[in-house]
Amino acid sequence: MRKILTALTLVGALAVSACNTVEGVGKDVASAGSTVAKTADKSK
Repeated sequence: MRKILTALTLVGALAVSACNTVEGVGKDVASAGSTVAKTADKSK
């Protein structure tokens, strides 16, 4: 669970600092979703 929270925090920080357009927001959200899914799969 801690790994997921850490990943979400990092992705959130990157999303806030990196996305300047609607397209960028979409890419950041997709990246966050895949990161969470990978982390969840690893912790099974």
